[in-house]
Amino acid sequence: MTGWLIVGFAGQAMFSLRFLLQWIVSERARRSVVPEIFWYFSVAGGMILLAYAIWRRDPVFILGQGAGLAIYARNIFFIWRDKLRARHVAQL
Repeated sequence: MTGWLIVGFAGQAMFSLRFLLQWIVSERARRSVVPEIFWYFSVAGGMILLAYAIWRRDPVFILGQGAGLAIYARNIFFIWRDKLRARHVAQL
């Protein structure tokens, strides 16, 4: 059980770090900014927390993390799509 508690706390720490990173980037820009790394930390933390939720067999926690992962992945898809489009336009 101690190993799974470490996994759970590690996932929560990674998930929470995304807010710290977003705050730092926004402070530097002097405006609200959601940096790309926010979404990568969201996915990584969400996946770890989902594994922990599955281990705990907590359907509320599983549903929340599963739905969140879909949203985070969709945002990463948009970021990658826009980067590919920008590269394509730059090559023209």
